[in-house]
Amino acid sequence: MNSKLAKVTTIGTFDGVHIGHQKILKQVVQLAEAKGYIPVVLTLFPHPRMVLQKDDTIKLLNTIEERIDLLKAIGIKEVIVKKFTKDFANLSAKNYVKQILVDELNTKQIVIGYDHHFGKNRSANINDLKAFAKIYNFNVEEISAQDIENVTVSSTKIRTALNEGQVALANSYLGYNFFITGTVIKGKELGRTINFPTANISVTATYKLIPSNGVYVVKSKFKDKTIFGMMNVGTNPTVDGKNQSIEVHFFNFNQDIYNAELKIEFLKRLRSEEKFQNLNALKIQLNKDMENATTYIKTLNA
Repeated sequence: MNSKLAKVTTIGTFDGVHIGHQKILKQVVQLAEAKGYIPVVLTLFPHPRMVLQKDDTIKLLNTIEERIDLLKAIGIKEVIVKKFTKDFANLSAKNYVKQILVDELNTKQIVIGYDHHFGKNRSANINDLKAFAKIYNFNVEEISAQDIENVTVSSTKIRTALNEGQVALANSYLGYNFFITGTVIKGKELGRTINFPTANISVTATYKLIPSNGVYVVKSKFKDKTIFGMMNVGTNPTVDGKNQSIEVHFFNFNQDIYNAELKIEFLKRLRSEEKFQNLNALKIQLNKDMENATTYIKTLNA
């Protein structure tokens, strides 16, 4: 990071980097380009509630790595990830502005929500920030209440939609297909016995939100080739499974992908997870699922 160059900085979690966020982020990029500054996002990780309340139930739409990639794809040149610790939480508002925004980042313009709070106990607000701006020679651009409301509503709607398996609805709010990033690991290989070999996906970030149990149409890329398939999220009740697993059967694909890291996009939910009488009944249903998935994929390529 080149701290000598002037920055336009916005601050936030930006979980999901959804269409509400994108509107604000594009304003930051345009403002930076117009002034010859660098567009920057300052974000915190882990989520403050994970640290202060030791809350491990929080589920985020993106891992921190995914979030950085999405932010940069929009045109943000630098993503500064500050590790959120109790010491950081105790930083006074003045020290936060002076040490991080001014000295470290060389911020000349801050784009921030009207309801932004910062500093120890989140005691400082946008009026305090405007007062610091006069002292340290930067400008504050306020994001409207309407835009902030849209961001909040979108995030809530996306999480709710995914928790209900409504990935198409979630994708419409995100402006892209919801995805997981995971590594292909060895599974029980039961799928092979019924001609539905699956890749077991391990998502190591425990805070990553996984859509509700069910069968989904998905797509991925392997060696720059797009591959489609169907994914089961669930416990495999037909074979008395107990733990949640994520398994993908890719169509017309027969390559060794063990240990590969895949980005898998959710396109459509086919059905909820069911317990079948036996493996043969499961196989009959999987054939129907594949037929339904293939029909849907053809509509994408039409």
